[in-house]
Amino acid sequence: MIEFLISLSLTTIIIGAIVLMLITLYKSISIAHKNLLAIGILFVAFLLQLIILLNIDKSIYLYPDIFNHSFIVDKLSTIFDLMFLGGAIFTLAINNRYFINRDYYNGEFFSLILWSVFGMMMLSHANELISAFISLEVASISIYTLVGYKKDDIKSSEAMLKYIILGALASSFFILGTALIYGAVGSTGFGDIHNFIESHPTQDLSMIIVGLSFILITILFKIGAVPFHSWVIDVYHGAPFPITMFMASILKIALFSILLRLYLVDFSHFYNIFSPMLTFIALITLLGGSLLAISQTNLKRMLAGSSIVHSGYLLMALSSIKSDNQEASLAIMFYLVSYVISAIGAFGILSFVASHRKRKLTFEEFKGFAHQRPFLGAMMTIFMLSLAGFPSTIGFLGKFYIFMSVIQSGNIALAGFGIAIAFISVYYYFKLIALMYFYPSPHPKEKYSFSITTVVISLLAIATIWGGIGTKLISFLPSGDVLLEIAREALMQI
Repeated sequence: MIEFLISLSLTTIIIGAIVLMLITLYKSISIAHKNLLAIGILFVAFLLQLIILLNIDKSIYLYPDIFNHSFIVDKLSTIFDLMFLGGAIFTLAINNRYFINRDYYNGEFFSLILWSVFGMMMLSHANELISAFISLEVASISIYTLVGYKKDDIKSSEAMLKYIILGALASSFFILGTALIYGAVGSTGFGDIHNFIESHPTQDLSMIIVGLSFILITILFKIGAVPFHSWVIDVYHGAPFPITMFMASILKIALFSILLRLYLVDFSHFYNIFSPMLTFIALITLLGGSLLAISQTNLKRMLAGSSIVHSGYLLMALSSIKSDNQEASLAIMFYLVSYVISAIGAFGILSFVASHRKRKLTFEEFKGFAHQRPFLGAMMTIFMLSLAGFPSTIGFLGKFYIFMSVIQSGNIALAGFGIAIAFISVYYYFKLIALMYFYPSPHPKEKYSFSITTVVISLLAIATIWGGIGTKLISFLPSGDVLLEIAREALMQI
């Protein structure tokens, strides 16, 4: 039954992607209806995955006679699937106005989004390196295309070219690492690698260590960790708003879905080797991302820089994962949810404003924005506070769990550095808040009508606050603690 449901969910995404591609031929179907159809397809898949989560109590393989244990179905992969689908639904819904006000979007755009989500879902279920690589490339190739979707925009085309070249180079490390591991083990299955590592002394595992390091390089590039971050600012800036949002949030979840499984199954055996390496990368990622974010004048580029910083926080927790510290894995999963909610909300407001303005969205352009649009100003303030880790927001709890997991691992110095970076981030987040509220606007008051976009922004803002205060107000409603409990059960199945 579970196998049928997971295959039905994936099949729904594939069929939906094909249908959306075909209806591109029909110009009579509006872009809003195509967007609504894509959201409906994702929602059906979301409901199917939710049924799986509520009914699965042990790990099973997806049609092992066909795929030979290459894909696993468990609570962990299902939780990540729900994150992909939910994030994609919010991304499309919050950009509805943006799509309507642009004449170059069509059905193939939404088809590529669905193909990317399909690749991410397969990645979360991957239990073998070749399957993981193919799934990652399915997701990545769709995004490469989407980055350059606006063909007559030089910045968009430049961003796509840069991303394709560097992305292909980074992906080659994954294949090289897989080849080295296969040469040593004779298999690319996570379980077989795990068994081989446990049955051999560390001095005989040099090829596996090098292979895992190469695979790690690919993933570090994809999440924009320093020193593999050179593409992030330009690609995020050149990509259309919906794709920048999609890459900064949903793609980051997908990468950590495979990285977390790999680390728990195989990397953790080499904790003494990879922990110092990841600690150093987390430090320079936090510092480098902060310097980039501070130096930006364009809000899109600032949020791109800040996404590098958030990758650094996640790497902090990853470096703290060991057999007796399950809290680090839980912190990663909670932080991913908290960041996605806040990032989609912030980027959503920018895309909504961009759909009405032809000017660049710089800090200066947002002077007096809260006086022009009090509602959007308040919503943006909530998202900025959450990204900065301000108390009473879900972002604060996300950072709190990260720091606590690092402290529990004994790396107090790393936690202290992370806290210092959090204070630095207050500068560029609060700079926007100050400009919105304490400066007069250089532009006449603009009128925006309420739409599905503003409704989604409101829902995300409510989730941001509710995730921070938990169930202290209304005890019978679920809070972030529910996610932690589900994630704890999921990790016990690995």
